[in-house]
Amino acid sequence: MKKLIVFLSFFILLILAACSDDQEKNAQDNGSKDNSIEEKEKAPESSNHKNTFPLTGIHTDQHVDNRIVSVMVNNHRKARPQSGLSKADIVFEILAEGQITRLLAIYQSELPDVAGPVRSAREYYFELANGYDSLYIYHGAADFVNDMIRNLGTEHLDGAVYDNNGRLFKRESFRNAPHNSYLQFGAVYDVAEEKGYDVRQEYEPLPFTTEEEADNVSGDPAANVEIDYSGSSLRYVVEYVYDENNGTYTRYSDGEKSTELNSGQSITADNIFIVETPHQVIDDAGRRKIDLTSGGDAYLIQKGKIRHVQWENRDGRIIPVKDGKPVKFVPGKTWINIVPSTPGLTQSVTVSND
Repeated sequence: MKKLIVFLSFFILLILAACSDDQEKNAQDNGSKDNSIEEKEKAPESSNHKNTFPLTGIHTDQHVDNRIVSVMVNNHRKARPQSGLSKADIVFEILAEGQITRLLAIYQSELPDVAGPVRSAREYYFELANGYDSLYIYHGAADFVNDMIRNLGTEHLDGAVYDNNGRLFKRESFRNAPHNSYLQFGAVYDVAEEKGYDVRQEYEPLPFTTEEEADNVSGDPAANVEIDYSGSSLRYVVEYVYDENNGTYTRYSDGEKSTELNSGQSITADNIFIVETPHQVIDDAGRRKIDLTSGGDAYLIQKGKIRHVQWENRDGRIIPVKDGKPVKFVPGKTWINIVPSTPGLTQSVTVSND
């Protein structure tokens, strides 16, 4: 009898132990499932912004593969205010003839409906356009310049071929030639494809800061920056004024705010990169040869601060460097102002904290 009682007691203990194990396992499983659910809830949702625009560093959920487009934009006083500059990712400003600058507006992340007025080609502009593997768009050029463009294999659209056809270029009546030729941007890729050009292209991005790095940019205060392109009594000054509220610089030309022609939107920049390089007048028309390969002194202005850096041409792109390493742009729009080495940065650029 005692043996039976002992056996039954042992059997009951086994059953209880098994039940306890099952309960513990179930508790662990449930805990695991609960933790898994909690981890999923805590884990950040996968960002929709999987891609980056290579010229602005701005993240996007779009597939970024549209061909970069570079447009020669007139900057004569009679051509202002222009159209489409607010949407350009990068704008180069360089002297053309005399003390008048011309602009190379480079587009990819945003495309305007209209850009211009469009002006004629120059060698150093299409060299820059080639560096970004872009479609180069201009309106007319000297025969020897057109020969250079063709010989280099620069993929281009010349407004002289499509002058006032209404599809790609339109002459507007509110301005006189040569300040009235406007690119109709919606036709660019279609016309390019008709010429056999690729309109899809993947690009290596420029170096950009993270958000945290952008908030901690170093340098001396630079609330107001003036660039004097005149070098003579005919004064032409570009000015950038810092807006602390949005961390960008508003642009002025000859004391007037640079705006969009139709909307009145201000032209702003997140990066201002001022590059010093030799300029040489090469003919009686005042055309110039400009060195965009040798590198040299530069200023990089971001977030209300200025740094003395160097510039280099790396794979056709003009970038800031320090101690041989690229200096990052902050995400956003960039204006690159190229000034002659005579008189140079120190004479051409004035910085204040007013």
